[in-house]
Amino acid sequence: MASIITMPKLSPTMEEGTLAKWTKKEGDKIAPGDIIAEVETDKANMEFPLEDEGVLLKLLVKEGDTVKLGDPVAVLGEAGEDPAEAVKEATQNRQPATGNRQPATAEAAAPPVAATARAENADRQEGETRAKPAAAPQPAAKAVTPPPAASTGGNGHGRVLASPFARKLALEKGVDLRSISGTGPRGRIVQRDIEQAAAQPATARAYAPESYAPREDQLVPASQMRKTIARRLVEAKREIPHIYLTTECTVDRLLEMREQINEIGEVKVSVNDLVVKALALALVRVPDANVSWTGDGIVRHGGVHVGMAVSLPDNGLITPVVRDADRKSIGALARETRSLVERARAKKLKPEEFSGGSATVSNLGMYGVREFVAIINPPESVILAVGTTEKRAVVVEKDGRDTIEIARRMTLTLSCDHRVVDGVLGAQLLAEVKKLLEKPMGMLL
Repeated sequence: MASIITMPKLSPTMEEGTLAKWTKKEGDKIAPGDIIAEVETDKANMEFPLEDEGVLLKLLVKEGDTVKLGDPVAVLGEAGEDPAEAVKEATQNRQPATGNRQPATAEAAAPPVAATARAENADRQEGETRAKPAAAPQPAAKAVTPPPAASTGGNGHGRVLASPFARKLALEKGVDLRSISGTGPRGRIVQRDIEQAAAQPATARAYAPESYAPREDQLVPASQMRKTIARRLVEAKREIPHIYLTTECTVDRLLEMREQINEIGEVKVSVNDLVVKALALALVRVPDANVSWTGDGIVRHGGVHVGMAVSLPDNGLITPVVRDADRKSIGALARETRSLVERARAKKLKPEEFSGGSATVSNLGMYGVREFVAIINPPESVILAVGTTEKRAVVVEKDGRDTIEIARRMTLTLSCDHRVVDGVLGAQLLAEVKKLLEKPMGMLL
């Protein structure tokens, strides 16, 4: 018996998905575990596997279509079987969004496809339109006569009419003849017109603005990821009471250590790798900050899993997570972050690789941003915003006297969920991060 294949939940926060590509076509034989499509979710492009076997009788959605969880996408059955009855059930009935294959029966049938919903909505709107009385005709608007343009001397050919003395006087006083109206015969500009114009502030003088060809706005459809980012950031900013703590740290030693590591190591270590490591170790030293707020209470995380905010080519954002970042060596951490970033930008991350973090690092320093504040990524409670490293003048005390030195400095801003990480606790965590970055040998112990 033909069965309906529905859109499954391929990521923890997925509510709908865009069918990016069919990897199987109608008539193909499907074995358990076969990948039939790639789906763009709110986090990444995910593979769509089937656990049943049969023949792919009918594809119900096109590549690029957006489908809600539980909506039908295809019909699976036996070779030679007519999928018409299953397709009819899929377009007329609704089924719960559980699993990815349901019998095409009245009790467990698929929800209507998007086209049917749109048609029903259009019919309802048309009925409402017929029910409303016709609007009374509006009286024609009166023509509005535009104000006259700046005088050109009255000759109608754009040449300014002005007396020779008026032209000389305008040049001396810096008055644009095209910006004033003449009061002499036939609109001729004379001496008094120049003197009156010169007495006015420059901003009060009339001028003819340049005209440009109009440029139209474009409506660009938002991706599933961008929709989710917009929704979650609004929720986070609205529901989480943010508190921001900022500090500066001198990173000369950190950069020297990084240079030495990169001279002898196989994998190049970035400044961001070292910040991730520092935050992980700081969370070990201040375990009360390694928590999350929930409706049932406060979750104290057993592991230290640090996320990294990664921008994507299509203007998206994802946060791959380095698990047990405190336990990994700097070299191992660098290898893992590089792999995560590459697969994130290729949209090949698995759900467990971008969820379950306990804190996040957001680094805009490579773009020259001196400092910024970041929005917390729930259910995490802290996010560390990292600014650029630059040479700054620093006051230091030597032999009891204040002197000015040049040091490479970095600005850090910690955003905290004040429900569980208050100002003092956040300051303790930030102080530990600062200490580790300024004395980086502590990260090697």
